[in-house]
Amino acid sequence: MTHAVTRRAAMLGAAATSGSLLLAGGNAGAQTKPTELRVGITTFLSGAASVFGVPAKQTAEMLFEEINKAGGIGGVPVKPFFVDEAPGTDHLVGEYRRLVQNEGVHIVFASISSGSCLACTPLSDEMKKTTLLWDCGTQRIFEEGPHPYAFRTQGYGTPEVLAPLLYLLKNKPDFRTLAVINQDYAWGRDSWEMWKAGMDALKPGVRVVAEMFPRLGATDYSTEVTRLLATRPDVILSTSWGGDLVTFVRQASERKLFERSTFVLPVAEASMQILGKNMAAGHVIGTRGDHWNNHPKPKDPARLAKFVDGYRAKFNEYPIYPCHHMAQAISAMQAGFAKAIAAKGGGWPNDQELANAFRGLTFDTPTSTITLREDGQGLEDQIVGMSSFNDRFPFAVPKDMVIFPAAMVSTPVGMKSVEWLKTLKPDILAQMAPPIAG
Repeated sequence: MTHAVTRRAAMLGAAATSGSLLLAGGNAGAQTKPTELRVGITTFLSGAASVFGVPAKQTAEMLFEEINKAGGIGGVPVKPFFVDEAPGTDHLVGEYRRLVQNEGVHIVFASISSGSCLACTPLSDEMKKTTLLWDCGTQRIFEEGPHPYAFRTQGYGTPEVLAPLLYLLKNKPDFRTLAVINQDYAWGRDSWEMWKAGMDALKPGVRVVAEMFPRLGATDYSTEVTRLLATRPDVILSTSWGGDLVTFVRQASERKLFERSTFVLPVAEASMQILGKNMAAGHVIGTRGDHWNNHPKPKDPARLAKFVDGYRAKFNEYPIYPCHHMAQAISAMQAGFAKAIAAKGGGWPNDQELANAFRGLTFDTPTSTITLREDGQGLEDQIVGMSSFNDRFPFAVPKDMVIFPAAMVSTPVGMKSVEWLKTLKPDILAQMAPPIAG
């Protein structure tokens, strides 16, 4: 649900917050402390991807409520303005401009879809508005040029693809054939290009027997499953997510495909609760980070338990990785504002000062510590494991988990991911930590 505001109310709100609600390019030195900290958040609120987007929205509302009860950020209460990504990038671009120009947001959180982030990030440059890329995975954002007002507060496509590839090579190295079935848009195409570059470098000679890119939001995978049954690949890779992954896994399970091939599902964690027993044991699963609910050794176990238990009590389900990513973005926002306010001797930061505070920022999460490096990219560890069932959860969770340090699986600053992946040598497997039971 978006936050509806009339034109008159928007004008009154702009007047109430005085000079702090800056339009594009407004960076006067003296800033009036606002009466509320306005946060624009883009996420999927409808369509198949809402199974990601709505839990993220719920997380933001839960955490902002806690923050406001504790006195806000810099003494200012937080007010979110939600925008639905589902209508597409043209709609989202217009909504981004509306959030900045009409609603006077101080900061923007964007987005789930890689296509959405590719559309919004240039607007952060144009409108000089600090934008936290809170969930999208495309590696292209910071590799195709600088974005001084954009910062990604979690990992991204390269480590999220490379870590499962390394896990597969370490645990099931004898595969000879592979098929891919990814969504037909930026993330699906880019993640396959990265996987293949890394696979060709680390295990040359693997035969790709099928490359399939069904449309985003597809509901029938019978043709794809039939082809996979016919080609019988040793490994089936799918970086699909949301309702698409749920539908594909259910239809593949019904036709016993999991009994014939090893699946590698790098972003599967968010779909495990919905799938329940429809997900088979013994397949490689990832979570786009290190925030499993059964994390084997979190940095702050009490904080993780508080977050998980609080979310479950409120929404009757476990938080999934979009929830953790939203929480990370909010933690980064708290740390960024605190740093900017301190640097100004207690004064309220303008847009440039706020953006400056995020460069090189380090902040804690319940499971680890994340640093935003000089190009704006967050460095987040990755956990990959083998799907399994136990008495604690009514759905598949990983066992034999390996934690991959962010520095090990992230492209160095200034390099393109695909080109870097082509340079990898098999000795990188020796850097892997031993698996952790859990």
